[in-house]
Parts: sequence; structure tokens; C-alpha cells
Amino acid sequence: AMIKWLLVPLLMGLCLGCTNFIISPGATTDGSSMITYSADGPMYGYIDIYPAAFHHRGEKRQIWNWENGKYMGEIDEALHTYNVVGNMNQFQLTIAETTNEGLEDYQHQEGAILDYGNLIYIALQRAKTAREAITIMTDLVVEYGYASAGETFSIGDTEEVWMMDLLGKGDGYKGAVWVAVKVPDGYVTAHANQGRIRTFPKDKPEECVYAPDVISFARERGLYTGTDEDFSFSDTYDPVSFIMARACEFRVWNWFRKI
Repeated sequence: AMIKWLLVPLLMGLCLGCTNFIISPGATTDGSSMITYSADGPMYGYIDIYPAAFHHRGEKRQIWNWENGKYMGEIDEALHTYNVVGNMNQFQLTIAETTNEGLEDYQHQEGAILDYGNLIYIALQRAKTAREAITIMTDLVVEYGYASAGETFSIGDTEEVWMMDLLGKGDGYKGAVWVAVKVPDGYVTAHANQGRIRTFPKDKPEECVYAPDVISFARERGLYTGTDEDFSFSDTYDPVSFIMARACEFRVWNWFRKI
């Protein structure tokens, strides 16, 4: 009885997290793509607005941590940035997220500038499509480092929707390991604070893109010894525990059973 009552507040605390539902155009009655984003946390409850703008060549953009406001550094600004309201830009590109944290040793990267919130809003200001956003986000972390724990991103435009799992490489490295998978048209999926992508195709870039070292880095760090074919991103970089299955994956299952 004591264990049960101790678990109740713990599970309730973990449930104060994010949930994304991702619906491909072929799964909706009017052909719209949809991403829902529910999130519990002190930084939510407002809408970020970034008006479209032109910038001078060589202009820098100051980066302030999206969650705690800490100054992180500066990056090169794009010559033209698009209009963004909330998590959607003027081209109906939408990006949302849930934090999965990932392995503890890879949640901090000394000298990294870009956290997950800045990645979202910079990509929305620079990309027109989901595929462009994936390229921009992953190129940025290579150049400036990744300053957050693991994330699962929902990235969609009017034609297609994608899911991307991403985790930093930790101290002593720069950048992140990641996999992005397109949701097949006519299908739906979801994520809720737990890595979702397991095995994935290595030779179908129209359906899946990934960091070149996503598997070799795991081997280098002693996290994986199997074949490329059997490699699972989430099982390697964000293995599910009982608590995360009960408090996070349960939300995904609860949606799936109702649709």
C-alpha cells in the first residue's frame, strides 16, 4: 500500500508533460495535415510572434535560452526571415515537441548555443517545408551545438508530416544524433515524452533521413553492438522504463485506442 501511494504523486508529476498527435493529410476528411501540441510548464500559455524581416549580410542573432532566459551566444542571421505566430509560419509549416530527455550522460553539451525552443522558432523563420526544417535544424546543431536534453519533434507542412527523435552527443562532442521519419499518408501517430523511433529504413531518403553517425556514435560510446539493420534509436538512446511507459507511452496508447 505504501509503494502504491508513493507512486501516485510521482506518476502525476511525470504526467505534467507534453503530448503531440500527428495526422497525415490522407487521414483527414478534408486532406489537411494536423499537429496538436499540449504542454504543461511554466513557459507555456503565451504565443510567440516573429514578424517577417530582412536582415543585413553579416548580422548576428543573439540566442537566449527558451526556458530560463540565459544568454547562450550568437549565430549568423538569415538574410530573410518569415512571419511566425505561435508554432506555425506563413507557409503553414508547423513544429511542436515533447521532451524525452534521453540518456543522462548526453543531456548536457559544454559550449552549445541552441536549445530545442530556439531550434523550433529559428526553423520556422527560415523554412517553407517540413523537409527544409529538418535540414535547417540538424545543420544548426552541427554548427552551434545542442543545449537541451533529448526531444521528439513533430514537423509538418500542408503536404506531409514527420517525426524526429534527437539527442545531443554530450560533453566533449558537438551536435546531435537524430532520425526523422515521414508519417505515411493516411496514417496517424503520436508521442508523449518518450522516444518513438525504433528501427528505420536506411536507404529510403524520401521516407527517412538520419545523422550519418547515428549508429557509429552508439558503437563508439559502447551503447550498441548489433547490426545496422537491427539498430533502434529509441531503445539505444532513450530506453523505456516502467515509469515512462506508464506515464508517457500510456498517453499515446490511450489516443490510439480511441481512434
